[in-house]
Amino acid sequence: MNRYPNCSTNHTQIWSHYLVLALGIPQLTINIASVTFNCAVIFTRIATKDLHKPISVLFCNLAFSDLFTSFSGFWISMLFITNPDITIFGSKDMLAPYAFYTMSILSTIYNLVSIGIERYLAVAESMRTRFRVARNHSIAAVLINWVLAFFLGCLPLMGWNCLSMEKNLSVLYSPFCVDYLIFITIPNVVVAFLIPLFTYLRIIIILRKRKLRMKACGQATGTYKSAEIQVARTSIFIWLLALISYAPVFAGVIFDAINKQCHIDLYPGVYIFRNCTAMLITMNCLGNPIIYTLKAKTLGAKLKALKCLFTAHVRACTLEDI
Repeated sequence: MNRYPNCSTNHTQIWSHYLVLALGIPQLTINIASVTFNCAVIFTRIATKDLHKPISVLFCNLAFSDLFTSFSGFWISMLFITNPDITIFGSKDMLAPYAFYTMSILSTIYNLVSIGIERYLAVAESMRTRFRVARNHSIAAVLINWVLAFFLGCLPLMGWNCLSMEKNLSVLYSPFCVDYLIFITIPNVVVAFLIPLFTYLRIIIILRKRKLRMKACGQATGTYKSAEIQVARTSIFIWLLALISYAPVFAGVIFDAINKQCHIDLYPGVYIFRNCTAMLITMNCLGNPIIYTLKAKTLGAKLKALKCLFTAHVRACTLEDI
């Protein structure tokens, strides 16, 4: 049974060229900026040999996830600019980009959760001793994250799609099925919000308890106070970024599930909203390296140090050749 029995199946060109460019060019620009920032994270982490730390492994993997999300977003943006109507009525050409886009977003979410858990375990007390997160633990978490994200993201490529039927077809993300979008979106958005909330609140509570304990003993508490403020500030940024990035997607999937209107009736407002949500997700990929690993001065200092090391190496090689 067709989910939209009164809708015409004659697909004609409905997108305005000016609107396509107005939406597509900013998407491409943000994706390119995100690729640049995340490549900078990966390059500095690898070149400075900083991957011996467990948290650095997770940070680098987060940059890889965001990098793949940006590449997939760039792919979708190019398809949108060259043939925008397939993003409304669906096409086999959209299946692979959407699947890889979903996989990359899921990997990003799981990495953010892993970082929150790692930070919590780094400060939490377990049986009166601190639980040490080893590098092997981080590598195992990375592998589990990617396997889970790959499996869930590629389900449409394995057959869970609506290419050959319109009974459960999504109006926003054709040729995905609405039930697949609900299955993927709702639990993962809940995970993205609740687990980081729990871990960072627990970290703040632990730091505050230790600060009060040291204060009662007459010891200096400046370090714990500074750490508490930093964690609180970071957690607020994480929450705001996650809220801005994923809440509109969640709302879009809920709308998709209850919508009974034809594709053409939703143009242009709903599809402009859909493209804007894609830009917000890319903004999340752009914001992650800034919040977690990069600060302008830190990145500049690391790149400058790398440049100096490279220059010294070249000079040494030159002297050897002479």
